[in-house]
Amino acid sequence: MIAIIDYGAGNLFGVSNALKQFSKEVYITSDKDTIRSADHVILPGVGSFRDAMDSIKQSGLIETVYEVIDKKTPFLGICVGLQMCFEHSEEGDATGLGIFKGKIKKFPVDICKKVPQIGWNRITTKESPLFLELPDDYFYFVHSYYLDAAEKEEVIATSHYGIPFDCAYQKEHVFLTQFHPEKSGKTGLKLLENFLKVK
Repeated sequence: MIAIIDYGAGNLFGVSNALKQFSKEVYITSDKDTIRSADHVILPGVGSFRDAMDSIKQSGLIETVYEVIDKKTPFLGICVGLQMCFEHSEEGDATGLGIFKGKIKKFPVDICKKVPQIGWNRITTKESPLFLELPDDYFYFVHSYYLDAAEKEEVIATSHYGIPFDCAYQKEHVFLTQFHPEKSGKTGLKLLENFLKVK
């Protein structure tokens, strides 16, 4: 069973529709027991970091996120879902969940072509179950802020948009992507399939 955490923000139905190609048991839910009992948990996110953090606080689901990570349930954070797992974002000068060390920074408008970055961009990957049978390829991004992870050995993919930036992260059973696999065509679907194979 796959639980997509509904905390009032995120591309819930886009992620759900993509996952339903691989499983009939896909639930968009804010129910803590359902999330805790899931085989795979996904934290989506779109929009403002501060708004997303305010929403998840109001939902009362922060402790549930910590619980599923502590029990080593395979966990995937997407876009702002990635950003929220780190310590701090320049967007709204807001504090994140602090699961991993790192900061979310704004793309420098004097260097980058256009902010936000919207569209396809090539990533450079490291070995990870997430990228099994997926060589360096293009994924779809929508973001003005990027991850600067403190522990670079956990970064499993980087990209370049005026400057190099970290775009995917893995620590044991936790996988995080700045790009949207659910919007990335066949390549993104393969990534989601790979995630669902993680036990």
